[in-house]
Amino acid sequence: MTPTQLSVQSQPAHPAIMRRALRALCAAAVVSLAASGCVTINIYFPAAAAEKAADRIIEEIYQLRKDAPAPKPADAK
Repeated sequence: MTPTQLSVQSQPAHPAIMRRALRALCAAAVVSLAASGCVTINIYFPAAAAEKAADRIIEEIYQLRKDAPAPKPADAK
């Protein structure tokens, strides 16, 4: 290889080309992050089943309160 061929091969890329490549890489990164961040998972519950479960939980809580011993009043002096 001649000295001129070595100098051509060892020169860095033109700054405008590097800026364009960096800009394209950043744009691709932003688009991929935005696309992966917009994932939504929707879970639908049957309304009747959810209402029955809520009623059962409420009944259990009231039953626990009925079964609990009443607090003793403090002695008034």
